Amino acid sequence: MSIEHLDSGEILSQAVTHGDTVYLCGLTPTDRSLDVAGQTEEVLVKIDDRLAKCGTDKSQLLSATIYLTDIGLKPAMNEVWKAWLGDLNRPTRACIGGVQLEPDVLVEIVVSAAK
Repeated sequence: MSIEHLDSGEILSQAVTHGDTVYLCGLTPTDRSLDVAGQTEEVLVKIDDRLAKCGTDKSQLLSATIYLTDIGLKPAMNEVWKAWLGDLNRPTRACIGGVQLEPDVLVEIVVSAAK
């Protein structure tokens, strides 16, 4: 089974595909002035884009890990997450709070998906 790397740099690849599975790197917002809902929306757009580049979409999500600087931000992030998924099946998910991220980054999301 082949392994393909998308947008690979010195430190990481933006995505790796192995067979029919896609693994995305941790994605963070570009606009760090946004609140957690805005940052989550921006990250989910990036996830949609990267999944499309790998030949899949959010309907094929397998798992997600969400890192938050403060677990108190989880309810606001969850509202955006639920709206983004709509009626789709939910992937397995972990949400970890109290994580130190880059300055002003409130959320980082890592997902894997089937093709």
